[in-house]
Amino acid sequence: MADDAAVEAQVRSFAETFERIKAEVAKVIVGQGETVEGALVALLAGGHVLLEGLPGLGKTRLVKTLSDAVDLTFRRIQFTPDLMPADAIGTTILQDDAGGRRFEFQPGPVFTHVLLADEINRATPKTQSALLEAMQESAVTVGGVTRPLDPPFFVLATQNPIELEGTYPLPEAQLDRFLLKLLVDCSSLPELVAILERTTGEQEPQPAKVATRDQILEMRTLVRRVPAATPVKEHAGRLVLATHPKGADVPAGVKSYVRYGASPRAAQALLLCAKVSALVQGRYHVSLEDVRRWFRPALRHRLILNYEGEAGGVTTDRVLTDIMEQIKP
Repeated sequence: MADDAAVEAQVRSFAETFERIKAEVAKVIVGQGETVEGALVALLAGGHVLLEGLPGLGKTRLVKTLSDAVDLTFRRIQFTPDLMPADAIGTTILQDDAGGRRFEFQPGPVFTHVLLADEINRATPKTQSALLEAMQESAVTVGGVTRPLDPPFFVLATQNPIELEGTYPLPEAQLDRFLLKLLVDCSSLPELVAILERTTGEQEPQPAKVATRDQILEMRTLVRRVPAATPVKEHAGRLVLATHPKGADVPAGVKSYVRYGASPRAAQALLLCAKVSALVQGRYHVSLEDVRRWFRPALRHRLILNYEGEAGGVTTDRVLTDIMEQIKP
């Protein structure tokens, strides 16, 4: 009974902290509820986020506000075609001092808790790949020395869906490293009016620090402990396997428009996000609906469409919706 009471207290504390962070972010960011929730879920699940939306929709401000509310260090990298890997991860330089010459490592902006990779698809593949090790291993290797990054390390990358000139699409291997892909939509009229009221007055609202780094790490640990029943895991597996066109029982849209389906990382992303959702709702177990809630955000960037799909203007969200309609709980 004592153990049950302790778990209930941890779950209650998790949900309360989550809602406090959301409330602080909402003081600055108007609307974008799903985007804010998705970014926070990814942070607690230990993954990274790809934000896609037009310029001026508050993507950068969202990331900065989130880092302020959870009292984490924040750095920003503006990706450009001339950005070099050393500009992001750091480099070793030769220093002169009283004892003679020595090599000293100068850390780059990647050494932070929350990293905003702004317009990541504008950098060359060489620079984009510099983030791969950091995102996957939470460490970078410079001059043959591997240097760990201070946890939690959380990357939020942005890209413009319509500005394609002078860009380098992210390779599938790097896209697969993002836990979620979130779409940032335009504001409604009431939301736009609220934005004007908050940003054109004498003083703009500022978020309070409502969670510490240690709390975030404890919440991440609790997420990993949440149990998931075998039927829940099997449902996540069936959803992911249904994205492969060579499967036996897949929707017609998958066979017609998909070239390659999602990897096992997609199933891992589904289950981790589902665990966070369960805790936010005050439950210490994962439901089927928790899994289905994150199906599109977790897989929309992991499917590779074939020529027919791209030529026909088919979106991965449409394909994923068809899968959810066929694969029932």
